[in-house]
Amino acid sequence: MAAKHPNLTLTACILASSLAFIDGSVTNVALPAIGADLHATPAELQWTINAYMLPLSALLLIGGAAGDHFGRRKLLVLGIALFTIASVACAVAADLTLLLAARALQGIGAAILLPNSLATLGHAFTGEARGKAIGTWAGVGAIAGAVGPPLGGWLVDAIGWRAIFYINVPVALVAIGIALLYVEESSEGDLPLDLPGALTATLALGALTWALTLWSSHHAIDTTVAIGLAAGLAAIGLFLWVEHHRGDRAMMPVAMFGSRAFAGLTLLTFLLYGALGGVLLLLPYVLIQAGGYSALHAGFALLPMPLGMGIASRIMGRITAKVGPRWPLTIGPMIVAIGFALLLLVDEDAPYWTSVFPGALAIAIGMASVAAPLTTAVLASVDETHTGTASGFNSAIARTGGLIATAIAGAVIAAAGEGLVSAFHMGALVGAAAAALSGVTAFLTLDRGSRAGEGSRS
Repeated sequence: MAAKHPNLTLTACILASSLAFIDGSVTNVALPAIGADLHATPAELQWTINAYMLPLSALLLIGGAAGDHFGRRKLLVLGIALFTIASVACAVAADLTLLLAARALQGIGAAILLPNSLATLGHAFTGEARGKAIGTWAGVGAIAGAVGPPLGGWLVDAIGWRAIFYINVPVALVAIGIALLYVEESSEGDLPLDLPGALTATLALGALTWALTLWSSHHAIDTTVAIGLAAGLAAIGLFLWVEHHRGDRAMMPVAMFGSRAFAGLTLLTFLLYGALGGVLLLLPYVLIQAGGYSALHAGFALLPMPLGMGIASRIMGRITAKVGPRWPLTIGPMIVAIGFALLLLVDEDAPYWTSVFPGALAIAIGMASVAAPLTTAVLASVDETHTGTASGFNSAIARTGGLIATAIAGAVIAAAGEGLVSAFHMGALVGAAAAALSGVTAFLTLDRGSRAGEGSRS
């Protein structure tokens, strides 16, 4: 059934998710100022990012499952409120320890609000309207991520680093007000909350992301990292065993992976977003270290990607509603692969318009063809009772892929030395191969005739 207030529902979901999207990128430009103010070392500053990403990656799945059980609007409001409280705590933090604790609380809030904002859209819209709404959601999210670094830089220079956290408060208050007044509640109240599954999934994602974060910091697999990876893999096995034995009472029924579409979309997400995360980490580093770019210029050099995605995602949402997700999710990654290959033009002192821009533009066009269709297809590939769980799982897979790629890219940067450009070229080729493989996965696993709202249900 269509939402009574569709535009206001969409607005609330966009405002909520934008908090997480912006905060994921805006903090990077404030790190030098935070370090100077709180007397933190570069290694300590890295945990300002990690403290946010770890709980976000680990808790996305349970955040979506809780919304399916208790109510998606209720959890959406709870996530926004928690994120807002944590933002204020970040802004007033007197030392690094308090800042890291508040950042972790922000990550928990984001893990609750992100899957439930998407699941709320999936419930409130149907058919072509769902495709348009998700396209708009994805587009504005991409634009929010794009404006984060320039906005953060301006706030840091004009007011101070604490302003990047205070600015979340008015946005959050508006989102909460709209959600409480105009967004309809949706849930699957008869769906039991799977606490054993939630616990093992959280342990698995937490251990893996923690181990990979340490790997990216130490640039080596030491005993601690090995133990973390082993614990994460063991927890994954335990999670699958628990879910198998819980059957229909599981928050992530193993039968969901019996859906060829859902399994294929999971692999596509991991490959494509992993490749994107690795290349986007290496590119600005290479531009600064080898190309002589300033940090600000390197940030603006990446703008074609998120801006192109933002502009085109709504259009792709409409197209997907008409033709289905198979062809956009096949062709889009191939275009991304071409964009990665074009980054081989990037060299020392290479001009932007002939070396960086062609690849950035192709990646933008390709990702614009993927973002909205992927989200729509994921929601359509499972039954209505598990839309929150599916969206949370897909987000977790995307972030896990990006985190693995970031860890590998960090090791490459540390080992590259004078061969940084050559190492970047190798990374771009690996990214191109992964993107192309994700397109092949979509072609082989998605039905020819399915529409956006009629995917294969598990």
